Amino acid sequence: FSALGLEPGRDVDLGQLEQESCLDGWEFSQDVFQTTIVTEWNLVCEDDWKTPLTASLFFVGVLLGSFVSGQLSDRFGRKNILFATMAVQTGFSFLQIFSINWEMFTVLFVIVGMGQISNYVVAFILGTEILGKSARIIYSTLGVCTFFALGYMLLPLFAYFIRDWRMLLLALTLPGVLCVPLWWFIPESPRWLISQKRFKEAEDIIQKAAKMNNVAVPAVIFDPIELQELASLKQPKVFILDLFKTWNIAKITIMSLLLWMLTSVGYFALSLNVPNLHGDTYLNSFLSALIEVPAYIMAWLLLRKLPRRYIIAAVLCFGGGVLLLIQLVPLDYSFLSVGLVMLGKFGVTSAFSMLYVFTAELYPTMVRNMAVGITSMASRVGSIIAPYFVYLAAYNRLLPYIVMGSMTVLIGIVTLFFPESFGVTLPETLEQMQKVKGFRSGKKSKDSTKREENPKVLVTAF
Repeated sequence: FSALGLEPGRDVDLGQLEQESCLDGWEFSQDVFQTTIVTEWNLVCEDDWKTPLTASLFFVGVLLGSFVSGQLSDRFGRKNILFATMAVQTGFSFLQIFSINWEMFTVLFVIVGMGQISNYVVAFILGTEILGKSARIIYSTLGVCTFFALGYMLLPLFAYFIRDWRMLLLALTLPGVLCVPLWWFIPESPRWLISQKRFKEAEDIIQKAAKMNNVAVPAVIFDPIELQELASLKQPKVFILDLFKTWNIAKITIMSLLLWMLTSVGYFALSLNVPNLHGDTYLNSFLSALIEVPAYIMAWLLLRKLPRRYIIAAVLCFGGGVLLLIQLVPLDYSFLSVGLVMLGKFGVTSAFSMLYVFTAELYPTMVRNMAVGITSMASRVGSIIAPYFVYLAAYNRLLPYIVMGSMTVLIGIVTLFFPESFGVTLPETLEQMQKVKGFRSGKKSKDSTKREENPKVLVTAF
């Protein structure tokens, strides 16, 4: 005490003492992880900002990949871009193993993110264009989502047995090589071939599929005259500003952007926050993936029977509400906190998987793809900022749940102001878009009450 200029026996406020900076990093425990990029490159103290930035930059790559994947597949073909982006993801993941510093690892991570989302999106498009109606619906709903969750569940299993980050990355990269033989089994999309006027190739694929399914097909599948007439039809040009053409459309678009972005923040922040939970990290990560399976199933069932805006608002308010309850749980009941986090993930995941179909039903045909695209881009922005919500735990362990829970409940309430799209005729023009509503929908117009004979249900994990 005397060396510090303090009198012995007096209470000392350590906060008033001058703190030395962390010069040499930390001594890291190897009880859970043997090596990570944090331990290898000492991403602590003055460099701790690099940890959330690493995840954010990966999602920047995802954002860029989302932007270019559709255009590339439209230009060069679904199959070509699918395997090309799989090669990008696998190849650059392999190069990450040999990273000599954080900067090299992060740059490669951005490229991996571009490849990862690109092959995911293109695989989704290719599957929906190749498969028949009955298989297409199950593929685009439970198929894509549940297999995403199964892959998510395998990650902590691999990580449990492989504690070194380089060897773990190698183990996660190798399955990409196993996909190479699929090149000889997966056909190109006949719809894309037709759009490129490659009718003979499209006809060969259809003939082969019919033979495999024991289905008789006519000798002439495509009538050249009809195809020429379709090609000559000019579609009206639309621009992104058309999504803000009137005050009503602008309100729907702005609310949609907020809905996608904040739901994405909740989903990715809860996923990335798993290592901060009490208990075994690997078990918690597995449970975080496992809870997505019933969430997707419930979303699929609800979309078939109930109004969209009410079920999305309900699951969002449920998910956000249980996250807000975590602050009331005593420290001794950590298992209860983990349970509430999983329930929150359940609600947010269910809502996230419903957004594609809800947005697609709100907008008319001419701008539907553009609307889903721009709102999906908003979700990428949400994923970029999500790691910083996890970083709030450095200040208070409950702060991420308070912020995420509040935002999730808020956007759930906002969802109630959307028009209802369930069981109504899809709009064909901007003028036919429904008006923004409050808690009471009011009377529906005659056109909007016409039910579709077979409404499509489309659910996707991203």
